[in-house]
Amino acid sequence: MSELEKATISQRWSASQPSKTMLFWSCAGSVVVALIVGFTWGGWVTGGTAREMAKDAGDSSRYELASVICVEKFLDAGDARAQLTTFQAIKSSYKQREFIEAGGWAVMPSKDKAARQSADLCAKVLAALDPAELSPTTEAATTEPASVVQ
Repeated sequence: MSELEKATISQRWSASQPSKTMLFWSCAGSVVVALIVGFTWGGWVTGGTAREMAKDAGDSSRYELASVICVEKFLDAGDARAQLTTFQAIKSSYKQREFIEAGGWAVMPSKDKAARQSADLCAKVLAALDPAELSPTTEAATTEPASVVQ
């Protein structure tokens, strides 16, 4: 038996002298493995995907903000309890959205018409409200002038 066959793994590792080709392919393989692991499990994304994700996040947050404003406009109306009862009697989500759009609650100040997404979100929030929980002072507050505290 030759001397290399009798040597332990650590002795063979110490005695090895990798060639430049072996070193190059080891580095190239390491880069490929790092890319595969990074993009599949590491959460890495390309620049285009990151821009698309940021645009989607901005759009959804804008619609959420508009829906909050829509709900506040709806509840600030003088006949909010009656309107909410009428709204909740409508069973179709499409008709509920049309009701919100027709009432003008989902139209933002600088826009001519309501965004469909914000009207949908507004309708979902209003559908979950209980008309009995609306305080009568909310409806009366719109007819009485506010007093100024000095």
